[in-house]
Amino acid sequence: MGLLFFYSFRNLLARKLTTCLTAAGMSLVVFVFASIVMLAEGLQKTLVDTGTFDNMVVIRRSAVSEVQSGIERQQASIVETSPEIATGENGRILLAKELVVLITLEKKKTNGPANVTIRGISENSLILRPQVKLIAGRMPRPGTSEISTGLGIARGFKNISIGQTLVFGMRSWTVVGIFDAGNTGYSSEIWGDVDQFMPAFRRPVYSSILFKLRKSTDFETFKKNIESDPRLTLEAKRETQYYKEQSEMMAKFLRILGETLTIVFSIGAIVGAMITMYSAVANRTGEIGTLRALGFSRKTILLAFLMESLLLGLLGGITGLFFGSFMQFITVSTTNFQTFSELSFNFRITFEIIYKSLLFSVVMGFVGGILPAFRAARMNVVDALKEN
Repeated sequence: MGLLFFYSFRNLLARKLTTCLTAAGMSLVVFVFASIVMLAEGLQKTLVDTGTFDNMVVIRRSAVSEVQSGIERQQASIVETSPEIATGENGRILLAKELVVLITLEKKKTNGPANVTIRGISENSLILRPQVKLIAGRMPRPGTSEISTGLGIARGFKNISIGQTLVFGMRSWTVVGIFDAGNTGYSSEIWGDVDQFMPAFRRPVYSSILFKLRKSTDFETFKKNIESDPRLTLEAKRETQYYKEQSEMMAKFLRILGETLTIVFSIGAIVGAMITMYSAVANRTGEIGTLRALGFSRKTILLAFLMESLLLGLLGGITGLFFGSFMQFITVSTTNFQTFSELSFNFRITFEIIYKSLLFSVVMGFVGGILPAFRAARMNVVDALKEN
């Protein structure tokens, strides 16, 4: 087997130009496949990381997102009395009643409008989100027309810096701080006092209630009590599950797009590999005859040429992944299909993406090389030697 490997490898080196061109075609396919899957993975990772496992999100039953949800004040008061809610050091419950709406702002790069998430926060909103760190200025004070913006918003939209004023909800709001929530969806939001946002947007109801569970095992008990209470029309989810669901539609679309493009491009790459291997067989007819005369079996010839094609596919896969890995340094801003708001996130490569990409490249090599390999193995010894 070692002899076959070196024989196949030597033949690839002997045909540098055709090897490079064929491997380049395969690497392009792998690059496209890996990049789109990395994009979907980055989106899903960003939204899942936005949530905290022991936090609960309560929204209106059947509402897909906070934007579509509405919780009346009386219902919010009932939720506040639940014994499963954790308390802070001051003895007060760790719960935040919030409002989520969308506004339109102008992007820096395209000068075009895009939807941005506005979140009305309560006293405990920041405590419940330890991943959010203030990096400049301060958080908005209750009872004021002040706002703080996520780092993704500050980087991607115009007129978003400390001291500047934004006009929305028929009022002027002053930017007093910028916060960084890492690679989470909160970095693509603007925060302000919920009691100021509600009259500004003429919203008499909250969008959601966020709180921390007293014990993680209290989840099922709380969920059952809330969803079976006849006074309420609410449903409860872990925050991680809620944000995972927010990413599913977009991630599914990206994966389907990636698979479709990959299938189309892979046909060309496989044809290219097949032409390369058929050419190799034609140019080495005499060599094949000599090997058969020396006692090498048809199976050995078949394996040698097939291994050559597999190495070609593997080379293309490694090259495509190498260039695809640099996509991790790129930040993408797009509209989340679930909430219709702007969301910034990064490409993300995982071990699963790596092995699937390499496996796919090897499969392309196999499909492209199997017929030429059979042709080489079926050659008659006498006829092949005549070509020498």
